[in-house]
Amino acid sequence: MTRYAKPKTLDEALALLSEGSWRILAGATDFYPALGSRPLQQDVIDINGIAALRGIAWTDSHLVIGARTSWTELLHTPLPPAFDTLKQAAREIGSVQIQNVASVAGNICNASPAADGVPALLVLDAELELRSRHATRIVALHQFVVGNRKTILRDDEMVTAVRVPRATTAGNSAFYKLGARRYLVISIAMAAARVVLDGEGRMTTAAVAVGSCSAVAQRLHGLERELAGQPPELIERIVGSAAFVELSPIDDVRATAGYRRAAAREIVARALVQAAGASDKRAAA
Repeated sequence: MTRYAKPKTLDEALALLSEGSWRILAGATDFYPALGSRPLQQDVIDINGIAALRGIAWTDSHLVIGARTSWTELLHTPLPPAFDTLKQAAREIGSVQIQNVASVAGNICNASPAADGVPALLVLDAELELRSRHATRIVALHQFVVGNRKTILRDDEMVTAVRVPRATTAGNSAFYKLGARRYLVISIAMAAARVVLDGEGRMTTAAVAVGSCSAVAQRLHGLERELAGQPPELIERIVGSAAFVELSPIDDVRATAGYRRAAAREIVARALVQAAGASDKRAAA
């Protein structure tokens, strides 16, 4: 018979994790749909009652987002423009009802290639705080998700916070998502961008990430290097000729690999143009 536990403190939850194989339940917006009509086959720890896992706060070095913080809470928190990409992504995560209960960390731990929050967090160089009963470790987001529904989280660990370094909270940002319809849709492709301009209007930093075009969302480091030091007016030309070697899109029921690659190029350009504050000529046409 499976067990269900709802601890009130983090220490209680970590103690349980140290004693067996448990499934952590947060917002449950992915858990129950994936379960379908099948009975529970794994013991469940419901962390919704742990108050210490909620909230957003600044430290001297990071912005810290508690693992159980909902997307609605994030949307209502005043944050610098670098976080606009994350807030725009938050509005794409299901309906308002889902945003009210779905957690920021849960979106990451579900490890879907189409997780809307991941590209936005990647351009912020987000880190994850992983805790067990006996240790705490900090892991970069790009090292945490290693495949479709696969992470490096150990059985005795849980994600307790998402951390964004203060050094990556500069600049402006944007997020674009392409789906088969406007709302309540799994992404065909999505792009996040964060741009920092120098005093002469050139891009000192251009961070770009794409989701739904690989088993794991990817930073486009090659494109970022090409954009560094360039004026925003060259964004479309540079993006148009970039190789996008980091992407490996597939054919599925939502789109072909070729369409995904072409769509990624388009929405990357749009996200960069918006983040850089440049004029998008196609929007004005």
